[in-house]
Amino acid sequence: MKSYIVGVGMTKFEKPESRDWQYWDMAKEAGTAALADAGIAYDQVEQVPVGYCFQASTAGQRAAYELGLTGVPVYNVNNNCATGSTALMMARQFVEGGISDCVLALGFEKMKRGALGGGADGGDFKTSPVARHYGIMAAGHGFEMSPPTAQIFGNAAREHMERYGTTAAQLAMVGAKNHRHSANNPNAQFQDVYTVDEILGAKPIHTPLTKLQCSPTSDGAAAAVVVSERFLVRHGLHDKAVEILAQAMTTDTEASFASGSCIDVVGKPMTRAAGRQVFSASGLGIEDVDVIELHDCFSVNELLTYEALGMCDEGAGGKLVESGATTYGGRWVVNPSGGLISKGHPLGATGLAQAAELVWQLRGQAGPRQVEGARVGLAHNIGLGGAAVVTMLRRG
Repeated sequence: MKSYIVGVGMTKFEKPESRDWQYWDMAKEAGTAALADAGIAYDQVEQVPVGYCFQASTAGQRAAYELGLTGVPVYNVNNNCATGSTALMMARQFVEGGISDCVLALGFEKMKRGALGGGADGGDFKTSPVARHYGIMAAGHGFEMSPPTAQIFGNAAREHMERYGTTAAQLAMVGAKNHRHSANNPNAQFQDVYTVDEILGAKPIHTPLTKLQCSPTSDGAAAAVVVSERFLVRHGLHDKAVEILAQAMTTDTEASFASGSCIDVVGKPMTRAAGRQVFSASGLGIEDVDVIELHDCFSVNELLTYEALGMCDEGAGGKLVESGATTYGGRWVVNPSGGLISKGHPLGATGLAQAAELVWQLRGQAGPRQVEGARVGLAHNIGLGGAAVVTMLRRG
């Protein structure tokens, strides 16, 4: 069976503690917008997978109850930074498996200011779900006082620079591109434009990464309504529909750890495997994709994802962004929303916000950031610990 996204919605992503709202307020805003976009009522929804990382157990129910008290099953989903796309994947599976005809995937996060703690309980990385990942990093690079997530990705950047000659300027070009894109996105946490020199000169976080190459903590929510083909036909929703053409999730294998490289530890093998599954299932290749929303939690991860998805040769990610191939006028437009670096990164909402951006792009509704002629979109959402979700969307 086929599945389609017929409605999307999201809040503006905000700096934590800058807006007087609770997670259920933001979930209601995004969910209501998605239902209105689809033109359906909440009582038509049969299942609700809800993604978040930092709220309490059954926060999904607390949030979904703001949309209605219909008694539908609500599932609480936590898959680190890949949480939103995991909720979307559950919705698709319910529909394509013939279990439900209409599912609402919802994701939100209310975060604290400051850098993420890296999953350590009270600073003890032995108890962390990502202890294996940080152990590999520490064995190869030691452990510094910089924020743990920035440190593990920053060390991946150092390896890439040493191995392939990638430059600090090329890494900064990712940040410059995504900040430039976000200037046209009213939902983005930041809409400021920076030069490469300004990004290089920003506050160092973990060399070579500066503050303007790192995704911020954010508050916000996003949602998507996923329906079956029969629901689509019955309710006449063809003009809103974007097909989920293929989707895959992978988790860590030995390839993540055997090399001892942070490039592998932060998920490049997972991304490569998920991408290959999606290309095989869809019958399309990366050359058929027009617009991409990918997980640029740090600038280096965008370069790693270029390579893992086959957008360039191994080690050539820096040269690809420098060539202009991943912005307007290039081969692909990557992160027209501003990406995580500038749009923001409320963990539970991120994957669904990527889907919302791609739906708007493929419908031709993205306003001044519209990618001309976009028909096929690709989303990539990754969580350390680990999970990688790649989704291919197509407008018929």
